Amino acid sequence: MIEALRSLGVDAVYKPTNDISSAYGKIGGAAQTRRGGAVLHHVTMSYDIDTRKMLEVLRIGKEKLSDKGTASAAKRVTPLRQQTALPRQAIIDRFIDTFADCYGLERGDLEEHERLAAERLVEEKFGTTGWTYLLP
Repeated sequence: MIEALRSLGVDAVYKPTNDISSAYGKIGGAAQTRRGGAVLHHVTMSYDIDTRKMLEVLRIGKEKLSDKGTASAAKRVTPLRQQTALPRQAIIDRFIDTFADCYGLERGDLEEHERLAAERLVEEKFGTTGWTYLLP
């Protein structure tokens, strides 16, 4: 991700333990949990954001902010749209191209059984109110 961001003109750096940032602010972060012998890892990259709305929906404790040396989460997030002025798809395409160059990539379409399995997961799990409103 750092290589792709730098190729877009963003002087991106990794900030331990889980952030990607630049001099203008946080661009993305990662989280991971391990349960039942499985690992779930996700990364959030900010393209554009309504900072006021973000602060309404996220539960960001004072301890988390003080760990980052800031008084407000709004001041530490600067999305990619502000840092590059590029359309979202151009950034996504650069991420894909950089990943392909670094690790190889075989492009293809989902097979019918894969698409049906994904739709079933949405219907039975990820599209339910029980999943949507689950608070850990």
